[in-house]
Amino acid sequence: MHFKYLLIIICIMAVAVSGCTSHDSNPLNNSSVSSSNSSPSAVPTTTTTSTGSSDQHVEVSGKCYKVVDGDTIDVEGVGRVRFVGVNTPERGQAGYQTAKDYITSMCLGKKVGLDIDNAKNKDKYDRTLAVVYVDGVNLNQELLNKGYAEVMYIPPSEFNPYSWM
Repeated sequence: MHFKYLLIIICIMAVAVSGCTSHDSNPLNNSSVSSSNSSPSAVPTTTTTSTGSSDQHVEVSGKCYKVVDGDTIDVEGVGRVRFVGVNTPERGQAGYQTAKDYITSMCLGKKVGLDIDNAKNKDKYDRTLAVVYVDGVNLNQELLNKGYAEVMYIPPSEFNPYSWM
């Protein structure tokens, strides 16, 4: 049983080492984004809204127009968003379609709120790392609670996904 945990820790460390570098000191600093930058992945001006949940800090919102898989979506005005702190099965793995179908039913065509990870807001694929909310529901947490995802904590991160379980 301890071997299983050791293997998980080694895998997490390998992923962390391969993707924990960032050359941009603060990509959310909108003063560096010119008006001529119309890239769909540019982070729009940050607006904070509250829907009554004390742990929810929605910085950006937009309509989800594509579900890539169980932990990645495309959002108007933001671009590609990776659910921070969680990992769902990849295409061809058991559970892939279940996780993707759940996120599709919760997000596609709906307004989603994003709490962008302030400690590291982009991954090595230039996806925005965020907690995703729909109707006040933390979908990152729901993926874990429903068993559709596993924790994937890669420091630095302002979020502790272990607290969502």
